[in-house]
Amino acid sequence: MEGASNRRKLQLGQGGEARRHDGEAYKKGHKPTTRRGSTAHTRATTLFQPYDSHPPPPSTSIMPGLADLLSRPAKWPRVALTAAVFTFLDVLDVLLCLVYAVLDAFLEESPVACYCHRTHGAEEDSGVSDTLYVRRSAFRDALLALIRTVGVRRRTTNASPDKARSPRWSDCGCARCLVWRSSGGGRLHFVVGKEEPTPTKGAGAATTGSERGPEDDAIFIHGFTSSSSFWAQTVFPELAAAANRRLLAVDLLGFGDSPKPANCAYTLRDHVEAIERSLIDPLGLTSFHLVSHSMGCTVAIALAARNPARVKSITLVAPPYFLPCEEKASQVALSRLAERKLWPPLVFGTAVMSWYEHIGRTVCFVICKNHRVWEWLIRILTRKRGVDFVVRDLTRHTHHSAWNTMHNVICGGAGVQDRNLEVLAAAGVPVRVVHGDGDQVVPVECSSRHLKSKLPRAELRLLGGRDHRTVVFGREKEFAEELRVFWSGCENREAVVMDGCVRA
Repeated sequence: MEGASNRRKLQLGQGGEARRHDGEAYKKGHKPTTRRGSTAHTRATTLFQPYDSHPPPPSTSIMPGLADLLSRPAKWPRVALTAAVFTFLDVLDVLLCLVYAVLDAFLEESPVACYCHRTHGAEEDSGVSDTLYVRRSAFRDALLALIRTVGVRRRTTNASPDKARSPRWSDCGCARCLVWRSSGGGRLHFVVGKEEPTPTKGAGAATTGSERGPEDDAIFIHGFTSSSSFWAQTVFPELAAAANRRLLAVDLLGFGDSPKPANCAYTLRDHVEAIERSLIDPLGLTSFHLVSHSMGCTVAIALAARNPARVKSITLVAPPYFLPCEEKASQVALSRLAERKLWPPLVFGTAVMSWYEHIGRTVCFVICKNHRVWEWLIRILTRKRGVDFVVRDLTRHTHHSAWNTMHNVICGGAGVQDRNLEVLAAAGVPVRVVHGDGDQVVPVECSSRHLKSKLPRAELRLLGGRDHRTVVFGREKEFAEELRVFWSGCENREAVVMDGCVRA
């Protein structure tokens, strides 16, 4: 009896140890390792099968989303903090809406209603984006509905939009910011940089660019909150010792030294027509290359689609393009390019300036209207006589021009991107795409997956370790040489296929 009892205890101990071992193996996703013939073998092989042959635990199969959050509790503080911050910004933006309603009524002869109190209807076919009216914030919409219920409305007039004050009281009115008003005509400002021919020595040397005759001009288009300086002070000096062609860097409508009218919606069509009216028609450009960065890519694609026979090539640097899906293209662009996240800071700042009209106006009032004070402080702190053009360009716009361009070009323009790209593909316009894999503003898949799927014959170059700006900055010489090679190939190919063949 005593021997049998001891044997029984030994078996139980072995079984408990096996079960404990098998439980740990199950958690790790491995088969149990009980010995065949042991007391616990039959129970183990029945209860514990290979992990991939069993369905997941009921909690994960029934509520996978909740289980995922519970399994990673570290996400809870971040999600809660993000929700709290943007809820606070929703409230703040609504309160600022009321503040500006009062100030505009006193300080402006013809106050213009903000988009909080407009509906997207009659302007739907005019290039105005729906993201100006619907930005999908339930809490903010509820607050605005409450304000309308109690009868608080902005006082607006039915005066002609031509009477709208430009600049507004919250915009800068210094001489530099109003230089466009003295030029007249409403034409865009642009910088001309002509490539000088490289002199050659010795008999039998190759002819210079001037002896060969002028080559196709090139139009450079900058991105959001930038100016012609983005190209004129970086790439233009590196292209100075090449062929005989004009380099034209333009300030887009509402940016740099170009006009900033208050009665303009800054739609994609407005930007394209302004370039045609200011550069292409007056200069008689019948053949030209296009080079663009970020938001400028949307403008360049639309410009090329309107002039496919004139465009010899188009270079797109960090283009914001997404393949069509079930969701509206404008909403996809807003949610992907201005994602409501707290980190990194650049993404958070983009989200704030894209989602909140009145907070953005306040930022422009503090920074852009007082840009001379900020530039003075920067010169004192850096002990330099001038301010870097990147910093200076951040203030050379009005809130009205930046806010409308962001939504009507980047978001609203997304709805016509596919049609414009199809025109380029049908015309055989050579396309080259450059993107940095560290870009936090425009995801690299916009080029590597989305645009490449739409234009499979486009030349794609992905740069490791480069972000939204350093895809050009810091490699100006290399970028200029790549342009020369690409342009030369396009022009030589065009000369070969003059018999009517479609360009590659």
